[in-house]
Amino acid sequence: MDKPNKEILLSLVTAKMPFGKYKNTVLCELPVSYLEWFKWQGFPKGKLGMQLETIYEIKMNGLEDLLKPLKNK
Repeated sequence: MDKPNKEILLSLVTAKMPFGKYKNTVLCELPVSYLEWFKWQGFPKGKLGMQLETIYEIKMNGLEDLLKPLKNK
C-alpha cells in the first residue's frame, strides 16, 4: 500500500473552498453532504477537484485522523 502524499494532505487542511455556499471554508471542514453533492454532480477539473475527491474519500472511509497532526502545522 502506498503512503499518503503529505503535500496533498497538507493542502486539505490549509486550502479554502474558492466559491459557492462554503466559500472560504477549509477543505477538510466541508460537510460530507456538500462533498456528496460534488460526487453526484461531478468534481471540478484540476487540483481543486482532486482535493475535494480526496477529502470525500477520507471522510467516507473514516480516515480523518490522518489530517489531525497536520492541522496544527
